[in-house]
Amino acid sequence: MSPSIPYKMGLLPLQILSTIAIVNSFPIAQQQLLSARPTFLTNTHYNSNHKSALYASVEESTQQQSSAYEVARGDGSSGGGGVPMKKKSIQQQQQVEDDEEEDGFVRPKVGAAMPNGRPSWFRVPAPSADEKSRYQAVKQSLSTLSLNTVCEEAQCPNIGECWNGGTGTIMLLGDTCTRGCMFCAVKTDGKPPEPDPFEPFKTAEAVTKWGVDYIVLTSVDRDDIPDGGSQHFATTVELLKHANPDLLVECLVSDFQGDPSSVATIAKSGLDVYAHNVETVERLQKYVRDSRASYWQSLGTLEHAKVAQPDLYTKTSIMLGLGETDEEVIQTMKDLRSVDVDVVTFGQYLRPTENHLSVVEYVTPEKFEHFKKVGEELGFKYVASGPLVRSSYKAGEFYLEHMIKKEKEEGLGKTDVVVEDDSS
Repeated sequence: MSPSIPYKMGLLPLQILSTIAIVNSFPIAQQQLLSARPTFLTNTHYNSNHKSALYASVEESTQQQSSAYEVARGDGSSGGGGVPMKKKSIQQQQQVEDDEEEDGFVRPKVGAAMPNGRPSWFRVPAPSADEKSRYQAVKQSLSTLSLNTVCEEAQCPNIGECWNGGTGTIMLLGDTCTRGCMFCAVKTDGKPPEPDPFEPFKTAEAVTKWGVDYIVLTSVDRDDIPDGGSQHFATTVELLKHANPDLLVECLVSDFQGDPSSVATIAKSGLDVYAHNVETVERLQKYVRDSRASYWQSLGTLEHAKVAQPDLYTKTSIMLGLGETDEEVIQTMKDLRSVDVDVVTFGQYLRPTENHLSVVEYVTPEKFEHFKKVGEELGFKYVASGPLVRSSYKAGEFYLEHMIKKEKEEGLGKTDVVVEDDSS
C-alpha cells in the first residue's frame, strides 16, 4: 500500500477544512458560563474580544479575533514559525500596544525583557551518559524505529527524568506542525510531509519493548489532513491495547478545528485519558496560540470527548508566567470543571528561543501550591502543580496510573480526589 493513499485521497484546502469544522463544530453553553463571570474580566479592550465567545459559529469568532491576533503576534516569520501572516503597519501594531496598556492587563510579547535570572527551583536530573542506562535504551529504540518525541521536539526540561525512568511521550503524525503557536519550539510548515502509515505499528513495538504500564501519545497539529489525524491516533491506541490490554493510554490531542467526529474517533478508540490543552487563560489566547485555536473550541473538545465516551478521564494543562492574573486562572479552572474535566496540570512557561514569547514572570512554588489547593476544592480528580510540571511527565503518570487502576478495581465512579505533591 502506498503511504500517500490514506492522506492524499481526501486532502482538502485549509479553507474547505475550516468550513467543515464550522458546520460540524460542537456546541458549548458559553452564555451560561459567561453569565457567572466576575467583574475582573470586564474592561474596554478585553470585553470587545470577549464578546466573540457569544457568537453562534466558530467562523465569526475566528474572524473577530484574527486581525488583532496577527498584529500582536507579528509576521509569522520567526518564533512559532508556521504559516507566515501578512505584515501590519507600525501604526496598527502601536494601536494594539496602546490598547493593552490602557486596559491594565499584562500580556507576553516577543523580544520583551525577561525576568532577571532563573530561580533556584529550576533543577532537573541530567540525562544519563551511561550507554547501558534506560535513557540510552529509550533513545536508541526511538532512533531505530524513526519515532519522534515531544520530549525532544518541544525541548522539555524533564527529558532526563522521564527517559531515565524508561519512558517517553511519543509524538505521532511527524515532527512538523501546521500551526505556529508562539510558545512552542516544534517545527512548523503549512504543508508538512505526509504521516508514516507504519508509525502506529512502530509505536506499539517501541512501547512493548519499554515494558511500561502507562504511555502518553501526542502529536503535532495536522490541519492539512481531513480528520486531523484522528484515525491514525485511534489505530495506534488499538494496536497498543491489542499488544497489552492492561496498558493505560493517554492521548494528548489537538482541537481538530472543532470537528466532533474526529474527537469521537479517538474517544472511542479504547484510550483511558483524553487530554487537550487550553494552554492559557482566555484573554491571552490570541497572543499565545495560533489563530485557528480558541478557548471555547478547546472547552468544546474536552466536553464532547465525554459525550462520545462518558467513562473517559479528561485532562488539560495550563502554562503560568505569561501575564495571567490569579482570578483568571481560577476562572479557567471553573470553566474546565463546568465541562467535567477531571485532571488539570500547571507548569511554568519557559521560553524556547529568543524568537518566542518572553517570560513575564517566574511563578513561585507557593503560588503553584495555592492553585493546587484551589483545584482540589473545585473538585478536580487530580491536580499536578509545580514549576517543572508539564502536561505529560513521569511523576504525573504514576499518580494517574494508580488512581485509574484503583477505581477500575473497586468499581468507583471517579469520585476520589488525588492531589499530587510536586516535591519529586
